[in-house]
Amino acid sequence: MPEGHSVHRIARQFALHFVGHPVAASSPQGRFAAGAAQIDGQVMTQAIAVGKQMFLEFDNGLWLRVHLGIYGAWDFSGDITADATIASSNGRMGQTNQKGTVVPPAGSGRAAHEFEDSLSSIGAPRRTRLRMAEQEVEGTLESFPPPPIGAVRVRLLTDATCADLRGPTACDILHPEEVQAVIDKLGPDPLLDPGKAAEDRFTATVLKKPTPICLLLMDQSVVAGIGNVYRAELLFRARLNPHTPGRDLPEATVRALWKDWAKLLTIGVETGQMMTMDGLSKEAYDGAMASRADRHWVYHRTGEPCRVCGTPIVMEEIGGRKLYYCPKDQA
Repeated sequence: MPEGHSVHRIARQFALHFVGHPVAASSPQGRFAAGAAQIDGQVMTQAIAVGKQMFLEFDNGLWLRVHLGIYGAWDFSGDITADATIASSNGRMGQTNQKGTVVPPAGSGRAAHEFEDSLSSIGAPRRTRLRMAEQEVEGTLESFPPPPIGAVRVRLLTDATCADLRGPTACDILHPEEVQAVIDKLGPDPLLDPGKAAEDRFTATVLKKPTPICLLLMDQSVVAGIGNVYRAELLFRARLNPHTPGRDLPEATVRALWKDWAKLLTIGVETGQMMTMDGLSKEAYDGAMASRADRHWVYHRTGEPCRVCGTPIVMEEIGGRKLYYCPKDQA
């Protein structure tokens, strides 16, 4: 399932290539024809990611909400920038916080060469195809716009760029008050609310809950954007027993979790990869960026030796999801 960094990267593609342009909206599959008709021909005015959900605003006051879920993906094609995060670092894009105030994007102010490119090239728009979901895959484009492939729920099309949505869990047209109602149910997102108030909100919520911290981190009403990979890695990096109730954790530990989530999310948005290991040599870092198996401490490493102590990594199911941890370092 795409986690928060993927959705932020998708929102930045829309902000860079669609916002400010009239958009032709259709539903090649037919299941969203009525919804597409409500925004067809309208100018896109905002693209916002909050955790795992994305909201696209149009100048008639309506919003398109998309939650990719497990199987959803956006396919971009046409004149696109392979990594829209580079553009954001140059101050050409912005984000809004959860109350609608424009704030600088994460990573703003850093030179372009400081960013790791997750695809083959960056910079100026060029005619290509890019699939964005949990992973990103670039391909060639023979004609524009390309014919719809598969069950395309929504197609958004400008003169130069096309975006096709497949397999989402949620795809709705909402009014502003409905958008705010959805956002109000979500926990804080450190890319949108980077200040202390969001950290305080997360900390206070965790410290009053008897629920194990491994479940709290996956609860989108507690903190927005964390999925199975980031959950396992955050807990290992903090050397936390996943089953510890939130209310039993020291406040300093909870605040450190929030800060580490902000750090990993920023890395994910900038690189396009869920890189969760620190202190690697350049050779090891390049290898990890090229191979998902070398990118994580515990995720998806059942039975393999812990990278710190050598104890076999354990996997158990809790809350319907797989949890990975080291039984020694996280005892």
